[in-house]
Amino acid sequence: MAGKRRMSGKNKKTRAARHPATPAQAAEEYERLVEQFPEDREELLREAADAWRSAGEYDRALALYGRLLDPAAGGCQEPDVVDAWRIDTLREAGYEKEARTAAASFRARHPRDATAWSIVAGTLEYADETATAADWYTAGITHALGAGAEVTADVVGGFRDTFGLEELLIGRHRVRRLLGDPHDDWDAVADELHERRAAPVVGRVRPLDELHDPLRLKRLAEGGPDTLEAEFAELAREPDEETWAPTGPLKTCVLFWPPEEFAQLLECYPTVADAYGDDHTGHLRQVERTLRELSDQGALHLAVGRATVSGLEAHVDEKGLSPDLPAARSRYAAELARRGLATDWPPARNGPCWCGSGRKYKKCCGNPASG
Repeated sequence: MAGKRRMSGKNKKTRAARHPATPAQAAEEYERLVEQFPEDREELLREAADAWRSAGEYDRALALYGRLLDPAAGGCQEPDVVDAWRIDTLREAGYEKEARTAAASFRARHPRDATAWSIVAGTLEYADETATAADWYTAGITHALGAGAEVTADVVGGFRDTFGLEELLIGRHRVRRLLGDPHDDWDAVADELHERRAAPVVGRVRPLDELHDPLRLKRLAEGGPDTLEAEFAELAREPDEETWAPTGPLKTCVLFWPPEEFAQLLECYPTVADAYGDDHTGHLRQVERTLRELSDQGALHLAVGRATVSGLEAHVDEKGLSPDLPAARSRYAAELARRGLATDWPPARNGPCWCGSGRKYKKCCGNPASG
């Protein structure tokens, strides 16, 4: 997973033992831990920079990004990704001239990191610079694969940073639809990638060309409750889908298993690994992707339900089901939402992530690099 590394076990325990009250305190703690855990220097400094951003201390965040980008200060393993977040920080801080200069310098280096290109393109898209974002998404694909390289779904699937490249193609499709540009071969590849990654989650898949249609989005926004309910009813034809469950005409909940609960779930019910896999980081990606696909399909009022093994067992005991069954977990998700025990999705870009990491959503599960 480009742009986001796991912390060492020792560092995780150290961080878990402390609960800073404010983002500024968290930033100071991350910086302090650099001396204690030098092997996690890059991750800690990036965490600290993000915390300073949350605290509104943009200059301190930018200083840390500069430190990471300075070879004399130790450098970093992913300079292009770090620089992309530096550009995003400059724009968030209102340093528009500096952000444009940094973006021009980034592009002049011709980096090959797909995730880095996706971050900068996404920053431009969120700023409503749609045409410029389209150009950056296109340039990112060309630079990541090389000029003249074949662009197919199989090529993307075999690429070293599959998700980053996918995000470039799908992001390009999205902004081109907003601009009214004609569908081209790369848009067809984006459609195929979308279908491949969505089909195991939502079954029947609408093509991106339809989902990103500005007229459809306008119709959904202006059509009233009947139009929205019709969209959702079509989506929710299979109520026992593995990872999600309808909780009403406009409510959908996806289960999220925290690390300790995930480990216990696999220990008690090994067959669920067929649905979830055996890697918690992969589970986080699966939850976020499921939510994105459901949103693309037209589902409203999405939510994340923090699951526990004991809660699941108590629920299935009442229903006479086995926790191994997809239907049991689906109904457990619905029950969490019904009881108000689920967190609305998506969070604000600068709000805390749904996974409980304490990081901003856009720098955690909402980060293109975390896919």
